[in-house]
Amino acid sequence: MPAPEDVPEEFIRALRSLRAVTVRPEVVLDEVPGPARIAPYSAALTAEVRSARRSVSADELASGRFVVLHDPAGQEAWDGRFRLVTLVRTAVEPEVGTDPLLAEVAWSWFTDALAAAGPGAHAAAGTVTRVLSRSFGSIERGNESSELEIRASWTADDDDLGPHLLAWVGLMCTAAGLEPVPEGVTPLQPRR
Repeated sequence: MPAPEDVPEEFIRALRSLRAVTVRPEVVLDEVPGPARIAPYSAALTAEVRSARRSVSADELASGRFVVLHDPAGQEAWDGRFRLVTLVRTAVEPEVGTDPLLAEVAWSWFTDALAAAGPGAHAAAGTVTRVLSRSFGSIERGNESSELEIRASWTADDDDLGPHLLAWVGLMCTAAGLEPVPEGVTPLQPRR
């Protein structure tokens, strides 16, 4: 692990831009260690989107991970120095999970969120996975469950990663089924 004085200023600015972001009250972010050996420098966040309604405040609507990879020399496969790797996971109704267009719709949520963040991203790639489950035998409950997972990565053009974090949070909120917050409106925190 590099000593703090060896960490590039560009990476430090990127981390500061992430810490300056304010997210919706339904989103809980936590810093976790970044992956080792993928890039010289990394950082990661996990998130949960929770219902703002008091009666179900503990219900998790979606979860995910946001990873920042930085290589000061750049990587040809990334076409840049910063690669952002994300995951969003949420439960969906079984009828939605069987919709043949679900993957295309979920990917459009990602591209819309990234576009809303403004210019500064390229080389986007990813997958959309849906898992349909049904229990049998002694654990049979007579119901089905369905989960949606969106894995996406892209290259940031510079070290201002705040808009990218907001894009990912927006994607998570969309996948969780939360209504969008209009520009200029600050949602109120729920009463405790």
